[in-house]
Order: sequence, then C-alpha cells, then structure tokens
Amino acid sequence: MKQIDRLLAEKLLKISAIKLQPELPFTWASGWNSPIYTDNRKTLSYPDIRSFIKVEMCRMILENFDMPDAIAGVATGAIAMGALVADTLGLPYVYVRSTPKDHGLENLIEGNLKPGQKVVVIEDLISTGGSSLKAVEAIRAAGCEVVGMAAIFTYGFPIAEKRFSDAAVNIITLSNYNSMLEAALATNYIREEDLATLKEWRRDPANWAPGK
Repeated sequence: MKQIDRLLAEKLLKISAIKLQPELPFTWASGWNSPIYTDNRKTLSYPDIRSFIKVEMCRMILENFDMPDAIAGVATGAIAMGALVADTLGLPYVYVRSTPKDHGLENLIEGNLKPGQKVVVIEDLISTGGSSLKAVEAIRAAGCEVVGMAAIFTYGFPIAEKRFSDAAVNIITLSNYNSMLEAALATNYIREEDLATLKEWRRDPANWAPGK
C-alpha cells in the first residue's frame, strides 16, 4: 500500500496542481527561476481529491496535536481547506490575512479567537515559510497558542525548516518534494536525467538557473 505522501503527490501531479518543467522553468513572483510550480487551490475543483486531503489532514492533526480549540487558515490559498477541516472537526474557524484589511475594522484575523485558545494553522504550501510565520505571529499576538501547523505540501527548503525551528512551530505536511519526485519518476512524468536538475534547484532555489 502506498504511503499518503506518495499517493497525494501522484494526485497533485495528475490534476496539474503541481507542474514540473525542468527544461522550461517558471518564474516565480519573487523572481526566482523554478522547474516547479504549485497551485494546490486546484484541488478544490476535484471533490474526491478535496475530500481525501480534508480527511487525511484531520487525521494528521488529531494524531499529532490532539483536538485543538480552533483552526486558522492562511490567506488566500488555505482559506477553503482550513474551513473544510474546521467543519469536519466541528471547531471554530478563522483565517489570517497577509495584510490588515484597508477599511472598516482593519482586521488581520477574520473571525473570532479567544485568548488562551489552542490553534492549529492550515497552509496549502510551504515555500520559504515567511507568510506562514506571519500568520503564526498574528495568532500569538491575539493571545492564542499555536500548537502546530498542517500543510498540504512542502518544498522542504532548508531556510523554511530553520525559520519554523527558530519560531518554535511544529509543522506537519501531507506530502513533500522528495515524495513528489518519486511519484513523478514512477509515473513517467519526468525522466531519470531530470532528477539531478530538480534536486539541484531545491538546494539553492534563489540562485538556480536552467543549464547552470
């Protein structure tokens, strides 16, 4: 039986939530060249995959964090999945904006958190960890305890791992870059000779260039 991380990676590749183009890299908003592009919001359009992620994320949360007091999604990619997880667990739900709303109450957190609540944060994708940790800071500033973060997928960048460690955030993910590479190779999505390029990029994504 396939492990969850490998099984989910296959599903993400199949619906192009993850795209790999080692020879024709993407350009991220940060300006980085990248042989991979990930958009896990596409999973919402596939009820079976959406449900699979929701159920497995709830299981993962309960196994690693017990039952929290509330769930928080990180805007915008994890708003919907966070709500699905909270609904399944029967818990209060909020989502955290990247910046405060520019009118009205200028909320950074949408919804109601009570000081002292134990919160699990939901993310769709872990890249460098910057935006994810801003959400953690906002929840802590509201007087709550972040008991952990659960994400659909992570690139596994060393800089992200260090940031989460420094911030004392316990993070768990359903799938990851290494499992995705295994799935991509097994399904002939990539060739054996592409592996070196894809692994090299992950080691230093900020300075990687195709053919370097």
